[in-house]
Amino acid sequence: MTDVKIVNTSGLDLPGYATDLSAGMDVRAAVEAPVTIAPGERRLIPTGLRVALPAGFELQMRPRSGLALRSGITLLNSPGTIDADYRGEIGVILINHSDCPFTVERGDRICQMVLARYEQVRWIPAETLEDSARGEGGFGHSGVK
Repeated sequence: MTDVKIVNTSGLDLPGYATDLSAGMDVRAAVEAPVTIAPGERRLIPTGLRVALPAGFELQMRPRSGLALRSGITLLNSPGTIDADYRGEIGVILINHSDCPFTVERGDRICQMVLARYEQVRWIPAETLEDSARGEGGFGHSGVK
């Protein structure tokens, strides 16, 4: 378990795990009034959360599968990345892929956040690369079945 400092100005519960083995924590909408998202529209939804992540970690903002299946609501930039040096309020970009308006109410669980470890890259310029079994096989190279 990793300790992370969090400032919660929303007045809502902190993000939390739904079950003991959940990877993602549910994040709630800190809207002051209901926000309706029209079909095809995207809206930035506030969370009232600010965090200070340790170096080498990011928070990934991901859609909630139930919202996507039942209502066509997902995150536009999924996963969204919260960097370790960002200190502003976390906002969630929701998009409505359905043909019906969708209303976000205060306290609704709108996405999940997953704490992930990462490493930065140090590029090594090269003229050639070692061969691999896949080679240059790209999109669809492995077939459908």
